[in-house]
Amino acid sequence: MPTLWPKPHSDQGLEGTQLMSKPNHSPKIDAYLENAEPFAMSILAHLRALLHATCPEIIEELKWGIPHFDYRGEMMCIFAAHKRHCSFSFWKDALMSDARLKANADLPMAKRFMGKLTNVADLPSDGDLTAWIKEAMALNEQGIKLPQRKSEGPKAVGIPEAFSERLAENPQVKAIFESRSPSFQKEYNVWIGEAKTDATRDKRIEEALAWIADGKGRFWKYSKPG
Repeated sequence: MPTLWPKPHSDQGLEGTQLMSKPNHSPKIDAYLENAEPFAMSILAHLRALLHATCPEIIEELKWGIPHFDYRGEMMCIFAAHKRHCSFSFWKDALMSDARLKANADLPMAKRFMGKLTNVADLPSDGDLTAWIKEAMALNEQGIKLPQRKSEGPKAVGIPEAFSERLAENPQVKAIFESRSPSFQKEYNVWIGEAKTDATRDKRIEEALAWIADGKGRFWKYSKPG
């Protein structure tokens, strides 16, 4: 599968995209980018290229349906595409020197410094990004860990009422859903529960019912064929 790879410009840094094959790229991340909105594809392809150029040993993983980048056996950074924005963060940003990265390190990615990217121009300069990647690499190389957070216990995720009602109307799908693991159920419950409008919620429910009927998990699109 071809990989989207930003084409460097001599006077502007990494901009634009072109299709090139990169052997150290995960096919799952390729698929993730190809399914993203065009604006998101450009932003994430730019970041991906900069990560590999700065850290050739970086390892790509799709965890919980989101691209993660590991280095020296530890997570280093994460990016994600949403319908109208992208997010990018460093796993150990709370330990990094730039105040912008440290400011909201305890919040979800979408509420951090680079949590609402809508255009490549929203990104900090390649110089800043490269410096941060190198700093994140050094933290992993030195084995520096994030301080342990106090456990508040697992947060229960209930099934959205509208989803429960539709499952009740489809007993065969409901039986499949209830027979699957708690994590399988949680992924659907969270996805449907996070819908901002009734229309979005209903669309997600319809997709969920069809996928569950086929025994597919929420992130089946990004799973490697068996």
